[in-house]
Amino acid sequence: MSRTLRVIEADAPKDGPAPGETPLRIAIATNDMEYLGAHFGSARKFAIYEVWKTGARFVEAHAFDNVTKQKGKHDDQDDKITPKVEALTGCALLFALAIGGPSAAKIVKAGVHPIKRKDPEPIEAVLAQVQEMLNGTPPPFLRKILGTQEKPNFMDEEEWV
Repeated sequence: MSRTLRVIEADAPKDGPAPGETPLRIAIATNDMEYLGAHFGSARKFAIYEVWKTGARFVEAHAFDNVTKQKGKHDDQDDKITPKVEALTGCALLFALAIGGPSAAKIVKAGVHPIKRKDPEPIEAVLAQVQEMLNGTPPPFLRKILGTQEKPNFMDEEEWV
């Protein structure tokens, strides 16, 4: 079973993204809502945030009762992955300590880019790192997600004639 908690704002936030800036929706695998500290399959929660160049805001949390035991193989025949993939709808990135190949394939197919981290870290640090990527030169996978993939400027089309 899974549960979702959503933040509902009556008024637009005062410190939101700049006009025309679309926030990047990210998911963080967590067990305590304070640290990126869980593997994808064993995460008891996903914290969902919207991040933009100058800020971030918590949007929702998904809690899961049925999780894997983090032993590198499926515990039983129950499908514990599909509800998690469905919870990532609308997210561009997923941060987790680890994710297995079949699970990674499912979330990539759902349009989410997995990012594995070696060690637990505060969620606030992850949000700051995403902001730093958005303010600098984002890596190619993020430029593609943001739709800012620049085309190589080898030659003008007229030069091909």
